[in-house]
Amino acid sequence: MSIFARSENTTDLAAARLARQASASLAGLLAGLGRSRSDLAKAMGVSPGRISQIMSGDANLTVRTLAAAAEALDAEVEITFHLRPRQADSNRSDGQNSSPLRSASLRSHH
Repeated sequence: MSIFARSENTTDLAAARLARQASASLAGLLAGLGRSRSDLAKAMGVSPGRISQIMSGDANLTVRTLAAAAEALDAEVEITFHLRPRQADSNRSDGQNSSPLRSASLRSHH
């Protein structure tokens, strides 16, 4: 099956998982910096309601929104693609993924 032939439901679930991960990471960064959602809203130039949408984990976050949040916090966003382990790979005794494509990473530096 092609990587682009996935069902819409599977894609929706994956997107929701990514949004939850992004919002949890953002919440952790805010807490670590001792900053509030209101602080982030002011720094991004958006309403507190928009920050609530972003932080809910249900929003369809764009790369632009993630970049704006990172910029407002003087942080960086890292997006990494990994191949899912296949049953045959997880049964290898050396613990190595046999795929030649292990991961690729996109980094945004500020």
